[in-house]
Amino acid sequence: MTVGLLAAHINDAALSVLDDNKVHYREPGFALLDDNELTTGNEAFAQARVKPRRIQNAYWSELHATPLVDRHFQHLSAADLVSRQLEQIWKRVASRGDRLVVAVPAYMRPDNLSLLLGIAAELQIPIVAMIDAAVAATRREYRGAVPTHVDLSLHSTVLTRVTQAGQAQVDRSSVVDGSGIIALYDAWIALIAETFVQQSRFDPLHTAETEQMLQDKLQDWLTAAAVGEIVSLEIEYRGISHEAQVESLELVAAAAPIYHRIVSNLRALYRADETPALQLSDRAARMPGLADILVARVGGEVFLQEPGATARGLLSRCRDMRPGDGAISLIRQLPWDQTAVELRKTSSVRQGGQPTHLLFGNTAFAIDSNPLTFGSQPGDGERCVDLQQDMPGVSRRHCSVQQENGQCIVRDFSRYGTFLNGHRIDGSAVLQVGDLIRLGTPGYELRLITTASEHGS
Repeated sequence: MTVGLLAAHINDAALSVLDDNKVHYREPGFALLDDNELTTGNEAFAQARVKPRRIQNAYWSELHATPLVDRHFQHLSAADLVSRQLEQIWKRVASRGDRLVVAVPAYMRPDNLSLLLGIAAELQIPIVAMIDAAVAATRREYRGAVPTHVDLSLHSTVLTRVTQAGQAQVDRSSVVDGSGIIALYDAWIALIAETFVQQSRFDPLHTAETEQMLQDKLQDWLTAAAVGEIVSLEIEYRGISHEAQVESLELVAAAAPIYHRIVSNLRALYRADETPALQLSDRAARMPGLADILVARVGGEVFLQEPGATARGLLSRCRDMRPGDGAISLIRQLPWDQTAVELRKTSSVRQGGQPTHLLFGNTAFAIDSNPLTFGSQPGDGERCVDLQQDMPGVSRRHCSVQQENGQCIVRDFSRYGTFLNGHRIDGSAVLQVGDLIRLGTPGYELRLITTASEHGS
């Protein structure tokens, strides 16, 4: 008897499987090997701080068949751990559906996806389609803007710019390593532990048991931070209750270095004349202060998605997909199924500040409406900086910087690329105070600054 369609979202922060009625599985990509017993998901996550040396959590993002280096897991590979978790997932949900469509993140490469399909086939899991997760989540057109989907995994943030030529389609993706849930949790747990020490003289990092308590309670505290200025903290250990308070802004400050890496990558995805539509997964939306920082530093508007939005985007648009005789390939485009939203173009100065000068070496060049051009042989009559030294990767007319429509803009004319804070721009980008432009290899560096007089000094 035909049961129906199941949709899965492969993201190791929360692997999810659902149908039209409910979520049947939602657990993280954690594996625990203890006394030769291998467990995955919530059960492993609940022991992650108690038995850290027996935990693996990178097997989805680093899916391969070679044995793991970790001595506790050296007889197993990432593929073995994925296979075990997939097997446990399918045992729980198999009676709910006869076909499975899967949304996969950009951090999984083609070889990872091929191995995943091989594992699924061995387990007799009927995958009928694989779709890019950002496309699955993008269910409507953002008129007047360019959407980028923002989601967090355990170890990275995935930014996917989506084109809108009649449907949602992947343009390009950026995987920001070291900016995932684990890095954020580590920063917040360190802050909260120090807060307990300062306010109650209780150190929750002194024992593995109380460190695990911090992790278990963290999501509730983050939820409280989203709605209030002060978060009340409490841990009960050996019959004694320990209390402290932390300001929500302190949690945002602790995450700021990670947020800034996300911002830096995201800004490089947008050209100067584009309005961003930032589509945040529910996971990204729960991170205190992240949405506000993205709007302030990147611009445009933020759209927050509900839990399970990616998998539900599959259910509504992949219902007619059936098993075929050919190999399954990654689908990178889908039609919209929700009403379009209209965005108004904005050109306001962002929180990063408006640069007035560009510092090259010991010389500060004023930035105005007359373009300042850099290159090895700039054109006659241009306001230019002649980079006469031999430097690989510098074009004769490489890039220009100018003030335009209330913004400071860099434009790339080169064949080699112009890099903003380490990321290659796509034609143009909006600049902010503190930005670093690089031309060539190893490169000339141009820093954006503002003079004291611009601050009213």
